[in-house]
Amino acid sequence: MDDYTLRELMTIAAARQINDGAIIFCGTGISMVAAMAAKHINAPNSTIFFETGAIDSVLEELPLAVADPRVMYYTAVNGGLIDSFGYMQNRKTGKQVVGVIGAAQIDCYGNLNSTVIGDYHKPKVRFSGSGGACDVASFVDNSIIFMQHEKRKFVNKVDYLTSPGWLDGGDSRERAGLPGKGPSKVITNMAIMGFDKVTRKMVLENYYPGITPEKILENMEFEVDISQASELSPPTRDEIKILREKCDPQGLIIGR
Repeated sequence: MDDYTLRELMTIAAARQINDGAIIFCGTGISMVAAMAAKHINAPNSTIFFETGAIDSVLEELPLAVADPRVMYYTAVNGGLIDSFGYMQNRKTGKQVVGVIGAAQIDCYGNLNSTVIGDYHKPKVRFSGSGGACDVASFVDNSIIFMQHEKRKFVNKVDYLTSPGWLDGGDSRERAGLPGKGPSKVITNMAIMGFDKVTRKMVLENYYPGITPEKILENMEFEVDISQASELSPPTRDEIKILREKCDPQGLIIGR
């Protein structure tokens, strides 16, 4: 089928990365829709929780933020910030957590900037900062990153290191003492990126239908290996139906 937007495909692509039984730590926006889509489509036994302390919510309506009261509807546990972060950082439960995060900039090792553009002391733009993203990037064993695919976002060097990826590549993350395993995927409105298991540099895994690897490279400051990339399967009618009718029927995040 071709009746879908790239934003919808981006959401479905992320949902497909979440295994059944996963514990999903997600924020506001498209990451929340992706988590809901995964639970409805391919991971019915997954558990969604939020940094505000709502664990295993029954998300009958799309919350507009992690502090929206709708995240607390029929929760298994309705705790607080310390509960959710303690759960995430626990080395037993943390190994099952999938963290879904975003940023303003990313480099070839998956390091993220959501703090400033330009000099820290005299920035061109100042953002809200990490929130819980630094904790997610540091502690969980599987983090998925959402990015808009633009050259100004895929940069040679982030202006500020807010959330660690694979740092300088190789074993630098382990040497820094970070317990989590680092980012696994970068999902954009054009492609899915992974990371080389040895160098930890970003590589192109899948490009979306209608998007060429060359166009993807044109929208990045740094080069990535495209030699093993393949075209991503488009969303099915059932996936799009669930996304539009169950996850975001008002089009608040995915639009129309």
